[in-house]
Amino acid sequence: MSAFEPYPPDDLDEFWGEATEEAMRAPLDAHRSLRNEFDLAGFTVETLWFRGVHGEKLHGWLAYEPGARRLPGFLWIPPYGRESLLPNQYGTRRGFISISLNFFGHEPFHQEKYVTSRGYFAEGVEDPGTWIFRRMLQNAMIAARLLQAQVEADEDRIGVMGMSQGGGMAIWMGAYCPVVRAVCADMPFLAAMPTTIVRNAHRYPMKELIDFAESVPLGRERLMNTLAYFDTLNLATRCGVPTHVSSGLKDPSCRPDTVEAVFEALPGRKMLRTYDWGHDWHPDMIENNRTWMIENLR
Repeated sequence: MSAFEPYPPDDLDEFWGEATEEAMRAPLDAHRSLRNEFDLAGFTVETLWFRGVHGEKLHGWLAYEPGARRLPGFLWIPPYGRESLLPNQYGTRRGFISISLNFFGHEPFHQEKYVTSRGYFAEGVEDPGTWIFRRMLQNAMIAARLLQAQVEADEDRIGVMGMSQGGGMAIWMGAYCPVVRAVCADMPFLAAMPTTIVRNAHRYPMKELIDFAESVPLGRERLMNTLAYFDTLNLATRCGVPTHVSSGLKDPSCRPDTVEAVFEALPGRKMLRTYDWGHDWHPDMIENNRTWMIENLR
């Protein structure tokens, strides 16, 4: 058994219910390029743009095998950072249509290495309603709705995948987004934060949160209050869809004990897979995650 216990705020469901309602009623204002924009063998990769929950213009890509119709699909949520995930074997799968987005308005294939000055962990973190991750999850929900609306997709077979930031947010999506039917969460972030924030306080980008807490009055108290609404351990208790979780035994960022705690908190059908690996992609994720989606998007 895990040493970590969920600690959801009393109004967790009210908080995310309001955010979800706003995202689900936002108009789908979107445009596809309708031509192949990226060299990926076996797939057509279109670029697209759509309006976010506050009307902001966001960019992404859509990947599918030529001639696809009514396939299962998944949203691929990027790891932490402002860059776009490039279409590759992790963000696409044979027999699926997939979509990914850039949360920050950059172009679909935007590449940018992380530097602390471009970090966003502390953006709006003084209050749960203003923390950037609330808006990011809402825009991920809109992207899932957009995928659901495509002719290549079966609207009743939509999943979500991601690693690290993407893995944590995939579980959040499974908890509150009604479009989502299955989740693959690789090395999910932001779990068991009362402990994680202490253990990883010396490492960026997590240290961005400590820098905030030390810069304002009652900073730590404000930080911990906000984190309770986003802690993947807490949101896992609401994620009842089939969920595949992976853990890296050598992962210094999303440590195995916190990932195990998330897994134990999940109430529905689930699987935990461990890799003798650090905080990075593992080649076996490609087929393992595909198999989970095939089995659970029927």
